[in-house]
Amino acid sequence: MVPVRGRPTPWNPAAGLYDPFMNYELFMGEALAEAQAALDQGKAPIGAVAVVNDAMVARAHDRVQESNDPTAHAVVVALREASRKLGRDRLADATIFVTREPCPMCVGALLASDVEALVYAVSNQVDGAAGSVIQLAQDGRLARRIKVVSGIRCEEAEELFASAEPVEHVRSAGSLKPVIG
Repeated sequence: MVPVRGRPTPWNPAAGLYDPFMNYELFMGEALAEAQAALDQGKAPIGAVAVVNDAMVARAHDRVQESNDPTAHAVVVALREASRKLGRDRLADATIFVTREPCPMCVGALLASDVEALVYAVSNQVDGAAGSVIQLAQDGRLARRIKVVSGIRCEEAEELFASAEPVEHVRSAGSLKPVIG
C-alpha cells in the first residue's frame, strides 16, 4: 500500500483484498459515529467496530484514560467485546473497521485473535502498523496475516481529526524521542 498525497491508497481488487460484498461505507460510518461520540467526550476520535457475517457485533472507542488501562485502545476494546459476545477467542470471520490505522499493539491483538480483515480510514504516520510506519498486518515472516483495506471515508475521518486537535492527546512524533539524562 503506497500513500498518495498523504492518504492511503484504497483497496487493491487485483490483490484480492477487497470484498465486493462487504458494505465498507456503512460499517466505516459506524466507526465514525463511535469516533464522534469519543470526540464529544473530549477524547481522540478513534472509533472501531467489529463485523461478523455482515452484522456489527461490537463497537468501541479509546478508553485508556477512563479505565487507567494503557491497552484499552478502540481496536482492543472492540475485540474484547466481540469475543465476549460471540463466546470465543478466535475471530477468523471478523472484519475490524477503525477510523485510524492501528498501532503495533492493536495489530498484534488483531493477529492474535485471527481477525480476517482490517479496514481503516486514515493512515497513522506516528506508529501505524498496517503499512504506514511498519507492516505487521501482512508481514510474511509471521504465521498470520490480515487483509488490509484503507482510505474508506477518509475525508470524513480527516475532518474529525482536524477538529480534535485541541482535545486530542495522541502522541506526536516529537514526543516519541527518547529522553536521556
